[in-house]
Amino acid sequence: MVITLSLLAVAALPQQPQESDYYEVIDVTIPDEVVLEVGGIEQIGPETLLACTRRGEVWRIDDFRSETPEFSLWADGLQEPLGLLSHQGWIYSVTRGELLRMRDANGDGRADQFRTVCDTWNISGNYHEYNFGPRIDPEGNFWITTNKPFGGEPFGRVEWRGWAMKITPEGEMIPMAGGLRSPAGVEVAPWGDVFYTDNQGEWCGASKLSHIEEGDFHGHPWGIGSAKLPASRVEHPGEVPDGIMMPKAEGVVPHFKLPAVWFPYDKMGRSPSGMAWDTSEGSFGPFAGHLFVGDQYSAELMRVSLEQVDGHWQGACYPFRHGLGTGLIRVRQLDGGEMLVGGSDRGWAALGADPWALQRLRWTGKVPFEIHEMKAAPGGFLLNFTKQADPDTLADAKLTMKSYTYELHAAYGSKEFETVELELGELRLLSVDPRSYYLPVEGLRAGYVHELHVEGLRSVDGDELVHHDAYYTLIRLAPEPE
Repeated sequence: MVITLSLLAVAALPQQPQESDYYEVIDVTIPDEVVLEVGGIEQIGPETLLACTRRGEVWRIDDFRSETPEFSLWADGLQEPLGLLSHQGWIYSVTRGELLRMRDANGDGRADQFRTVCDTWNISGNYHEYNFGPRIDPEGNFWITTNKPFGGEPFGRVEWRGWAMKITPEGEMIPMAGGLRSPAGVEVAPWGDVFYTDNQGEWCGASKLSHIEEGDFHGHPWGIGSAKLPASRVEHPGEVPDGIMMPKAEGVVPHFKLPAVWFPYDKMGRSPSGMAWDTSEGSFGPFAGHLFVGDQYSAELMRVSLEQVDGHWQGACYPFRHGLGTGLIRVRQLDGGEMLVGGSDRGWAALGADPWALQRLRWTGKVPFEIHEMKAAPGGFLLNFTKQADPDTLADAKLTMKSYTYELHAAYGSKEFETVELELGELRLLSVDPRSYYLPVEGLRAGYVHELHVEGLRSVDGDELVHHDAYYTLIRLAPEPE
């Protein structure tokens, strides 16, 4: 009898909510004979996808939401395509040697027209000379990013590695920004600005999301010699100091661009990749307008909210959905709001159990209790939640915060430097929105990650937070009101 009561008592205790309660993961069934090492994905019809692979194939997938989707080879012979884009009746892709466009002109289910848009850059034969994109901006220009090589270059070093390129519709390549390392994702925001993700390593102390503007230098000196060529829109920054804190680098290295968001190592993945904005206006849950970023190592989808403070894009990243099938390369929002993710573990370790995967993430309709947004405010932060917090638990909730930064140096990655535990004031409910609070913070520091942890808080309907952490990259302090 005692055991029965104990079990009943345990069963009655509130259970920690699971990510799967709110976002369901559905596999797109892949035939055994298809090696779908996804490098790019695009929706070309209500139930039809294209997926390109690192092996140079493009597969057409019909009835992809069914249990038995139909796969047919649409194109092959490409050189490691790592992105797809549908535009004006053509499918664009960037390979190692070119930006090209393809189409099935005769309607037989296979691409039969291939046209080079731009092949201005050269390749050295290095295995790691990946190119990413393309994405298209409001003026019709294509954007790609180029990976720096790792190791030997059998045909000699080539220009324009570690750059963000704008390519006009006529095929002119304009090198817009340099100093990139392994920029595995590039995306145009709904308002037209361009962002890219980069993987931590040498000269890139932590993985990051960065805003691209003409003339930016993002910190890696490998390919910056190309800035001396006439086509460059970046002024050569000179010698980059080896061993300087990131907040100071902005004032020392000419044109140095600090990121919008740092992804703290192993807290928020290791290798961010493709990304997509939620433009569904609520069909994907309560995060409309947020950015969703995949990770090649941790097989997870992360969430980002952005704001512009004193002319600089910055914001916070949050855990979102773990346990996906493989390392994510690409993320795309489907018509109807679902997120489609795909990737492979070829070439790097990944936590996912599968060597390749293509999966849909669908909102179940239940609203999770989450930190919806963490935003900069004078003397602290604004915290918005997806639901109203229970006032009784609010009084007893434990909030902690620390800040730290990274070093710009030639060594691989960076530990967290200058870590300080911050003193927090009382969380104050704002009258404008019962889900919004002001959190006073002593000792805010520009150029530092501000890591927030929340325990013991519940919503008015009794839900615990699904995720307890948020990481705000505070590059610019919020100005005091005039």
